[in-house]
Amino acid sequence: MSTNVYDILLERGFIEQTTHEAEIRELLGKEKVTFYIGFDATADSLTAGHFLTVMAMMHMQRAGHRPIALLGGGTTMIGDPSGKSDMRSMMTRETIDYNAKRFHEQLSKFISFDDDNAIVANNADWLLDLNYVEFLREIGVHFSVNKMLTADCYKQRMEKGLTFFEFNYMLMQSYDFWKLNKLYDCKLELGGNDQWSNIIGGVELIRRKEQKPAYGLTFKLLTTSEGIKMGKTMKGAVWLDPEKTSPYEFYQYWRNIEDVKVEECLGLLTFLPMDEVRRLGALQDAEINHAKEVLAFEITKIVHGEEEAIKAQEASKALFANGAKSADIPTTVYKKEQLSEGIDLITLMVDTKLAPTRSEARRLIQQGGVTVNDIKITEFDRKFTLDDLDSDGALLIKKGKKGYHQIKAD
Repeated sequence: MSTNVYDILLERGFIEQTTHEAEIRELLGKEKVTFYIGFDATADSLTAGHFLTVMAMMHMQRAGHRPIALLGGGTTMIGDPSGKSDMRSMMTRETIDYNAKRFHEQLSKFISFDDDNAIVANNADWLLDLNYVEFLREIGVHFSVNKMLTADCYKQRMEKGLTFFEFNYMLMQSYDFWKLNKLYDCKLELGGNDQWSNIIGGVELIRRKEQKPAYGLTFKLLTTSEGIKMGKTMKGAVWLDPEKTSPYEFYQYWRNIEDVKVEECLGLLTFLPMDEVRRLGALQDAEINHAKEVLAFEITKIVHGEEEAIKAQEASKALFANGAKSADIPTTVYKKEQLSEGIDLITLMVDTKLAPTRSEARRLIQQGGVTVNDIKITEFDRKFTLDDLDSDGALLIKKGKKGYHQIKAD
C-alpha cells in the first residue's frame, strides 16, 4: 500500500478521536484491515449525514481495506440515545427489514461488495435471539454502570429520564463489535463522534474478553457554524434517494452552504486533491460561489452520477442567470380548474414547502422576501391564476436567494 489511508483521512479532516492513534496508523499501513461502520435502519434512505461515513468507507476500500456495513436490524428496535433528547419511536420488524434492504442497495452504489471486498451484515442475526440471562453473564459482567453514566450519550438524558431499555444500547453495540471480531476478524470500528462512548465499549469488551487488540476511531460530525447538524432543510432531511430529494435539490443544498464550510466539505465529501481543495477554499467574496458550484457538482456526481450532476448544475446556472425555467427545478403541478379559480400566494408557498406554515409565509411576503416571475410580491392575499403563467406555462416563486419552486398547470 502506498499512502497510508490514516494520513489521507487525517489530511482531509475526517479524524476526530482515536483509541490508539499510533497503533491504528501502523496497522493500516502494514496489513489489510477489516473494519466496520453501523447503520441503524431508521428510514428507507441514507441521508447527507451518513454520506461522510460512506466517503470514509470508500477511502478505506480504495486503500485495500475491507469494510463491513453493519445494518442495525436488531439495534434499530432499541434506538441509540446518543445525541437525542427523546426516546426513538418504536418501529416494526417489517419496516426495519425493509429499510435495511434499501440501505444495502444504496451502499452498493459506493462500496464494492464483490469477491469478499466488503461484507454486509445485519445484527438482527445475533441480537434478536439472545438469551437475556446468558447475555448478562457473558457481556454485562464487563460493564461498569458508574463508568457508563459518565458517557455523554447518557449524561444528557439523565435529567429528562433515561430508560433501562436505551441503557442497554451500549452493550448491544459493543456486542456487535465483539461478534464481528469473532466472525470476520474485524479489528476496527469507525463512526461519527457521537458514537465515541459506544465504540470504546466495544474496544474494551474485545480486549477484556479475548485478550486481543481492537481499535476505535471517530469522524467529525458535519455541522453549521452554529453547531447544528448539516443535512437538514425546511423540508426535513437531505436524502441520498433521488425520489426523496431530487438531484437538483441535492445540488442546491450544497451550492448554498455557508462560505466558511466550503473548504471543510470539499475535503470531506469529494475526492478532489487537497491542493485543489485548499485553492478553492481560499477564494473570497463572489469567487467563493465558484467553489460552491464545484463542491455541489462533485458531491452530486458521486451520489447521483455525472449526468444528473450536469443537469442540476445547468438548471441552477439558468436560474441564477435569468430566472429561466428548467425541467430539473422542483415543480408542483395544479389542476387547471384550481388555477383558473386562483390560488393565494400563502397557499402556494406552504404547498411547495417554501414555508413551513402560513404565518411564516405571510411574514416572508410582508418582509419583501418573495418574488413571483421576478416581481416582488408584498400582498400576502394576492391570488395567482392561469393568466399569470409565463410563456413557458410556469410560475416561478423565489424565496430569498436560495429557495425556488415552479408552479405548472395540468
